[in-house]
Amino acid sequence: MTARPSSAAAPTRVLVLNSGSSSLKYQLLDMRDESRPAQGLVERIGEETSRFVHTPPGGDGEKRERNGPIPDHSAALKAVAEELAADGLGLDSPELAAIGHRVVHGGLRFTEPTVIDGEVLAEIERLVPVAPLHNPANLVGIRTAMALRPDLPQVAVFDTAFHRTMPESAARYAIDVETADAHRIRRYGFHGTSHAYVSRKTAELLGRAPEDVNVIVLHLGNGASASAVRGGRCVDTSMGLTPLEGLVMGTRSGDIDPAVTFHLRRVAGMSADEIDVLLNKRSGLVGLCGDNDMREIRRRIDGGDERAALAFDVYVHRLKKYIGAYYAVLGRVDAVVFTAGVGENAAPVRQAAIAGLEELGLAVDADLNAARSGGARIISPEYARVAVAVVPTDEELEIARQSYALVRNPLDGGPEGSNE
Repeated sequence: MTARPSSAAAPTRVLVLNSGSSSLKYQLLDMRDESRPAQGLVERIGEETSRFVHTPPGGDGEKRERNGPIPDHSAALKAVAEELAADGLGLDSPELAAIGHRVVHGGLRFTEPTVIDGEVLAEIERLVPVAPLHNPANLVGIRTAMALRPDLPQVAVFDTAFHRTMPESAARYAIDVETADAHRIRRYGFHGTSHAYVSRKTAELLGRAPEDVNVIVLHLGNGASASAVRGGRCVDTSMGLTPLEGLVMGTRSGDIDPAVTFHLRRVAGMSADEIDVLLNKRSGLVGLCGDNDMREIRRRIDGGDERAALAFDVYVHRLKKYIGAYYAVLGRVDAVVFTAGVGENAAPVRQAAIAGLEELGLAVDADLNAARSGGARIISPEYARVAVAVVPTDEELEIARQSYALVRNPLDGGPEGSNE
């Protein structure tokens, strides 16, 4: 790794790359003030209808958009590099300190942000079987970025890392230990960068130090997960070996009796791959009512649609169960916080999830809950014993902070410091 300058002219920008299964999100952040000189999204990668939207410096809502086939993630990142170069922010800029990559699965080995080398790449690839939709795309993004800037530190920030503080009693499945260990079967958890950022931001909102606060974080997007955070450390989370476990999601079932899979094999004659598709892509809200957009579901409920109402009730029932369970795990709860697309924007979900939990010290103020705001805010009444909050997540900022801290202080991290 090239040594970083230690003078006042040291590079201060971090390019954050989030390579999804068919998308590439990116943000360029200047860590002097955490501003975003540029950001954008490439979606529907591999299709004829690929779409690339880039927001250049200066803001004012100006965006550049192009449509047309982008065959793979490598081509997508090269297109991003071209757009950044057109704005004078190219990957060859001496102001670029690092490229930070979101990597979904880090297994047991990676517990901290890690400077990427050949050994790290090999381990991420070894984890592909437990993250088949995400780790391969993450790898393509990393390898392309390394080819474009081989002299620049590339940092992996793992979705699973924040949850590695879970005790074994929470992380273990109750199956044969030798079998579990041989095949790395345990609960890893995901959305870790979001849970880390939001739990700290919630402590800040309460005017307290993270180590003094117990928080239940509800990350509710198309993918959804809950976590119990005690004193800044995760002690339980809803997702498990894969992102399928836990809450009801947009297209994923969440918790389900494992024997359902055997039943479908024996009675319906479905293959393992067909069941995989059913539980991951044809279940959750879309399986219950045909829609995975909470706005459309609420519109249908307002129109008297019974299937939409049932889907909403199932979704909320699971949320309540996890709030109660994590209340029991933590013993004392200072805040329940909602984040991500649904959590930040769907007031009816927040209202319904907290309704009836007054004996636990939880309540929502209807007016505060209904008010539209893009900032972190408390939506519980003053008398409530436990704060209920809405905190917008910022996974890109979290990745940039971790990446920048690592390359500025390389002795504090890297592969040796981050491995079990």
